[in-house]
Amino acid sequence: MRKKISAAMLGMATVGAFVLSTGGASSHGYTDLPASRQINCAKGVVTGCGAIQYEPQSVEGPKGFPAAGPADGKICSAGIAGFSSLDKATKPGGGAWPTTKVSAGQNYSFRWQFTARHRTTDFKYYITKQGWNEGQPVTRAALDTQPFLNVPYGGQQPPATLSHSGTIPGGRSGHHVIVAVWTVHDTGNAFYACSDVQF
Repeated sequence: MRKKISAAMLGMATVGAFVLSTGGASSHGYTDLPASRQINCAKGVVTGCGAIQYEPQSVEGPKGFPAAGPADGKICSAGIAGFSSLDKATKPGGGAWPTTKVSAGQNYSFRWQFTARHRTTDFKYYITKQGWNEGQPVTRAALDTQPFLNVPYGGQQPPATLSHSGTIPGGRSGHHVIVAVWTVHDTGNAFYACSDVQF
């Protein structure tokens, strides 16, 4: 009997440690329009991604981007080592990340899915500059550091699914990356999602 209780307690402790290490009860979310790298991994569109395939909602890092936040080259993973496959210029196993087709000036509906909702400061969207080096991980130097879309949310709690519209910037062709940032209102963190798009 003691062995069974000890095994059960060890199992609960392991689960508890995992929950704490991944943010546990804190809020989580990801973008699926345009499809983010993490949702492409979770849906099996891209394979070999590692832990992110089970936790597309957990790309959480320090807020304050671009002045603060994840380090350059680690923006798409929010600096989480276990999610580093998201930072690579190519998908796991090689080849280009899947892209969503967009057009300059297009009114696009950006969509977030929340597995746990949290009071929200805002949503901001950044895009790579024309001529950025797509053979390297995303850095601040590769991005226009002024968001092309800023959606203030005033500390309110979002619904389980939230869409908002914005205009896709012009002056670009070929492959680009949109970095979506969901800033949580009452913690020091934000959630990051990188989506590959093709003009």
